[in-house]
Amino acid sequence: MSRPVTPVHRLTVLYDADCSLCVHLRHWLLRQRQLVPLDLVPAASQEARRRFPDLDHASTLREITVIGDRGQIYRSTSAWIVCLWALAEHRPKAHWLATPAGQPFARVTVLAAAKWREAIKPGGPVCEDGHCELPGAPG
Repeated sequence: MSRPVTPVHRLTVLYDADCSLCVHLRHWLLRQRQLVPLDLVPAASQEARRRFPDLDHASTLREITVIGDRGQIYRSTSAWIVCLWALAEHRPKAHWLATPAGQPFARVTVLAAAKWREAIKPGGPVCEDGHCELPGAPG
């Protein structure tokens, strides 16, 4: 028996407005041709709290969260995949990333972005002589 399908007509992407990588990706998403409209809202902002009063807003600052117009919630790797799925030129890649063959690539990408993001946040690595390394980088 097949599962009922809830169509997605609009997605809200909650992003960390204090993260340069997140803001860069927000601008990149806005420049793409969208098959499903994306609303980009700063995580834990008044607007996010107004739209989603029952959401754990502290968690949305730790990992990307995407909410569908029917209440679907996507976090972390699934959130990145659904963002790509919403884009005309990246939907085929999103379909592949959602497969067992593609999921490891999606997960590694999300983990690498999280590690880089943590490194650039306040309280991240101390840079000496203008040289900074990501945590765990050789050298």
